[in-house]
Amino acid sequence: MNRSYIEFRKQRDFSSILSDTFGFIRNEFKPFIKAIFNIAGPAIIIFMLSLAAYNYVVGDLFNFTNVNDSNVNTTSVILTIVAVITYFVSAIAAYILTASTTLFYIKSYVDYKGNINETEIKSNVYKSFWSFFGLSFLKGVTLVIATMLCVLPVFYAMIPMAIVFSIYVFEPKRSTSDAFSQSFTLANADFWTAFGVFLILGVIYYILSLVFSIPSIIYALLSTGVFSGEIDPANINSFSADPVVIVLNVFNTFFQFLLNIILMVAGAVIYFHLHEKVNFTGTYDRISEIGKSDD
Repeated sequence: MNRSYIEFRKQRDFSSILSDTFGFIRNEFKPFIKAIFNIAGPAIIIFMLSLAAYNYVVGDLFNFTNVNDSNVNTTSVILTIVAVITYFVSAIAAYILTASTTLFYIKSYVDYKGNINETEIKSNVYKSFWSFFGLSFLKGVTLVIATMLCVLPVFYAMIPMAIVFSIYVFEPKRSTSDAFSQSFTLANADFWTAFGVFLILGVIYYILSLVFSIPSIIYALLSTGVFSGEIDPANINSFSADPVVIVLNVFNTFFQFLLNIILMVAGAVIYFHLHEKVNFTGTYDRISEIGKSDD
């Protein structure tokens, strides 16, 4: 069955940005998710396993029933350091590979009018890893500084930072520093529409995250005796190292991680909207294609 093609290179209103974001994910779901797991899958798996290990060793470290056993606590501290390092490295790698796969998939989709070249996507993802790492660092520093300044700068900075990866991918002649500076210029083309979209998507993301966390919350209440009114301190001490809690937390984090893909796709849709509003590149290309078809 042929999937309907969604034209990215055009201006959109508020509702069209939302509908095309979810429409693209719905139409391309199987090949899109397949490409993500083929390319970023190993990093995501390592990320989830390291998260499980981190939760376990941290739970053991803060198990105060063993506080007098110096050997146990020393070992736990070493394991915790290793787990934390592995966790953060794998989390960064998984995020970068997922974000770059998402955007290079969309680039292939746009370049080949609805078709994709997974070999080309994989090559582009691997070649751009360190550039994405640099942009991620700049993005993180910017948001941290904006947060330290006040609430309003964060609201302003989150729009340029949401499209900075897209600028780098869809404008390949730009360097990472060019993409970073251009993101602030482009965001001003239609800031409030972009802000409104991310506000709505943020609410959706928050609600879905709560839904996925319900099993963990219910199990936590049952395990610690909150429902029965008989809270056992021993259960609380060992709660974070409970295998069921760890598995539930891993699945919860995994689903939240996948939900980020929606924000990444939305960032690409918004980028094209802003770019068309300023440059009309897609409009000119479509006009030229009409002229060629007439010939």
